[in-house]
This record gives sequence, structure tokens and C-alpha cells, in this order.
Amino acid sequence: MAKNIRIIPRLDIKGQHLVKGIHLEGLRVLGNPETFARYYYEQGADELMYMDVVASLYERNSLQDIISRTAKEIFIPLTVGGGLRTIEDIRNVLKAGADKVSLNTAAIANPKIIKDASLKFGASTIVVAIEAIKQSNGEYLCYTDNGREYTGKNALEWAMEAESLGAGELVITSVDKEGTGSGFDFELVQQIAEKVSIPVIAHGGAGKLEDFENVVKNSKADAIAVASVLHYDFIQKHEQEIDTEKEGNTSFLKSGRSFTKIQPLALPEIKKYLVNQGVPCRI
Repeated sequence: MAKNIRIIPRLDIKGQHLVKGIHLEGLRVLGNPETFARYYYEQGADELMYMDVVASLYERNSLQDIISRTAKEIFIPLTVGGGLRTIEDIRNVLKAGADKVSLNTAAIANPKIIKDASLKFGASTIVVAIEAIKQSNGEYLCYTDNGREYTGKNALEWAMEAESLGAGELVITSVDKEGTGSGFDFELVQQIAEKVSIPVIAHGGAGKLEDFENVVKNSKADAIAVASVLHYDFIQKHEQEIDTEKEGNTSFLKSGRSFTKIQPLALPEIKKYLVNQGVPCRI
């Protein structure tokens, strides 16, 4: 029996605010992450992902209060990433209520942390995030710090190494596609999914319903992490409730400039579509 494809809202957090950018840059404040997280949980999210998007710059993760409040209200797996450099950092976010941690910068700087963390907390707790940019020769190279820092590492080779060190799951972000709504990079996800036996989460590029079907059918992704289409849908439906003075500037979402390719989509709508296309999901 085919396994259910998980749909995982990804919430990028800066300070106490939910933010969103394009190509992991140009971050705009959208609102309170806990409000969005609660809504996505009620809408049928399979898991949630909290990413502290500036933590790596300051070498700390500042989400513990948000994690603990979220964990009291939301009863699906929560993955937390950003600025986790040590075993102690990982222990602290797990203690706060996270179920899994996502490592990128720290894992590339010190691959042994993957092995140490998986031995201490269990492989299923350790997610390695790979931010890849396609080069002119077709090769995918890894970047860190939200696509800012070049590492020179080949993404496919790094994925296999991360698995061998004990990673239990991989999140594959196409920096080229992220926030654009132009569809997922099937080639990137497929190359990695074919070479590893652990679950692969596709992230970056969702803009319409067909994109979800295409990435599952063309790349063997086990799950999809998604942000813009869900945030756009939430803001459209709750515009009257959002105090833009407090919650931030959401007008760019409606301006059409950045989001011409992104349809607002709700989780039940995505899952119903996938099931109708023969893709198993938890409804």
C-alpha cells in the first residue's frame, strides 16, 4: 500500500514574526507565526516546520518560547531549524517541545554533529536541510545561511553523506525556485531521492495545485514543505482580522508583482486534489 504524502507548512520566523521572501531573501513580515500554525493544524497539516531564518547569522536559535507555546496547542510533529550549532542547542529545542530538528549550516561545518545527534536523540529526530542552487554546468551545489553562503559541496554527494552519518530525513530546497511559484525542481529532488533510502521532503516553488502532483509523481518525494500558497490563502481569508500596524506589511502579497504565479491554496483543497489524482494523503 502506498504511503501517504505529507504536506508540511513551513513557517520562516524572524524574531517573533512570520516572514516570507523570494529565493530565501527580501524577507517581509506577515504576522504572528502561532496564529498561522494553529490555523494550518486545524486545516489538516501533517506536520509543521519552524525555521529561524536569521539565527545562523547570530549563531543562536530564538524560538524556544514560540516552540513551547505551539507544542501546548498543536499535536502534530514539529520540526525546528536555524542556528542549532551544538548538541546542547538541539537538546534545548527538543525540551521546549520540538519533535525534530533541522540542521544545515552546523552539519556542513561539522558533519560529526549529525552522527552525535542521531546517536543521542535518534535518527528520526534529525533532519538535514539542503539548500541547493543549480550551476551553469547542471551541477547542484549546497549553500547555507538561507542561500547566502557558498560551500562548494555537491548536493547529491552531501545528501548521501548525511544519510550515512545518521540523518533520518532530508529537506531539499531549491533556492532558485523558492518563493517564485514556478513549480518544484523535480530534477534536484529526484536525483537525491533515487540515491537515499530515507524520506525526502521537497521544498521551494509551489504555486498551483498541479505543482504538488507533479513533484510527487516526477521525483519520488515523500513529503512537501510549502509556505507561500498557504500564507497567501490565510491572508486573503483573514484580512479583516490582521492588524497590519502590528502584524506587518502584507500588501506585497496582493500587489501581483511577487506573486503573479502563486495561487492562494488551502490545505484541504491541496489534499483533495492530490487524492483525486491518485496521490495518497491523510484527509
